[in-house]
Amino acid sequence: MERAADMGGVVVKIKLTNLKDSFLKEAGARRVKPRSFVVEALVDTGATRLCLKASVVKKLGLARIGAVHSQPTNGEAIRSKYEPVELALMGRSEHFDVVEVPENVPNLLGQVPLEVLDLVVDTKAGRLIPNPAHGGEQMAEEY
Repeated sequence: MERAADMGGVVVKIKLTNLKDSFLKEAGARRVKPRSFVVEALVDTGATRLCLKASVVKKLGLARIGAVHSQPTNGEAIRSKYEPVELALMGRSEHFDVVEVPENVPNLLGQVPLEVLDLVVDTKAGRLIPNPAHGGEQMAEEY
């Protein structure tokens, strides 16, 4: 399910589903088959959001809904923001907006999805695990 990337990071397989397709299907649209794909993503605790390559965004059929400022290592950039997907990983799932990254950048699983899914990086083992502080159970943030 996960492996250490050549550069020392953790790579996981995530399932992405076009959320709008799912809603249409649930509403009774018979001809709609939700677009869904499994892709590899680099777990990047320095990134904030779910960032996907342009080719993945296109395959999922996501519509652009705005732009966000980004600060990659090579300077500031404005990136396109897309409608949400359902992200499933390690038996957990949630909805996240998508930020597009260039093809030469890996798909990135940032800190916000990790926190919402209550997953942490086990740096000793080089893998992603359920948050041990919560006994392995996904916890929702209390307000």
